[in-house]
Amino acid sequence: MNGYSLSDLTAYVDQVTDAQINALLEEYDASYELSERVRPGGEFRDFLKESARIEAGMRAFLKDGGFKGFTTNFEDLTGLKQLPGLASQRLMKDGYGFGAEGDWKTAALLRAMKVMSAGLSGGTSFMEDYVYHLDPAGSRILGAHMLEVCESIAKGKPVLDVQPLSIGGKDNPARLIFTAPAGPAICASLIDLGNRFRMVVNEVEVVDPPADLPKLPVARVLWDPKPNLKVAAEAWILAGGAHHSVFTQALDASYVEDYCELAGIEYLLINEETEIRQFKQDLRLGEIYYHLARGI
Repeated sequence: MNGYSLSDLTAYVDQVTDAQINALLEEYDASYELSERVRPGGEFRDFLKESARIEAGMRAFLKDGGFKGFTTNFEDLTGLKQLPGLASQRLMKDGYGFGAEGDWKTAALLRAMKVMSAGLSGGTSFMEDYVYHLDPAGSRILGAHMLEVCESIAKGKPVLDVQPLSIGGKDNPARLIFTAPAGPAICASLIDLGNRFRMVVNEVEVVDPPADLPKLPVARVLWDPKPNLKVAAEAWILAGGAHHSVFTQALDASYVEDYCELAGIEYLLINEETEIRQFKQDLRLGEIYYHLARGI
């Protein structure tokens, strides 16, 4: 955990009771499709119990601190036996902001977009460009993360499983595995330019994966970026967009644009109409505007 003492969090985890763990296990059993190995008597049931312990401790820690978001880092887990993947997924579902690898900007943006999307249909999640499908017949982006994608974007009931994780040097962590439903969505990235924040938004179209992905045991979403991967990727890089983003099927770009107006954040949209020459010109004009806006 970043931004607060890790020893404080581990103290909360150590205080979790068996009754709290059993209550969460009952909730898991009722809410998800459990793999055979994490069901009662399964070979990885104890790993799931430890995931429940971590979740209960994190919930108490965040509640007592009045926190609305958090970050994790797989290289700094002193006192924790697992990377808190399942806990992060379920806390995001409940409205907490989250950012992996200490990404506080994405954690803050996710929290803001969770609030904006309250009561609307569709989910909102932390996301990462995971794999690029460079097919000449149609290039796409597979969004995922090694554990932490919010179950609010799941199509159907997620699978709950424990799988090995070769990074971090900890025990095998639990995670929810699912695919997002097809339909329109956006990906938003918040970046710090020193003299201002910039929001980069890409309109995308989520599609169903053309095949099962048995060797990718994490939550995932496959999308066509607008207007296409070549233009969208170039515009994203020119604007300084990051590999972490907030993905939502609950909000369209107009919500984020309104938020940027209120918060004084520069806003850039990549959509079906984006053309690189004009996009570069918009970037130049933005530099001039924000320079003059500070006063001469």
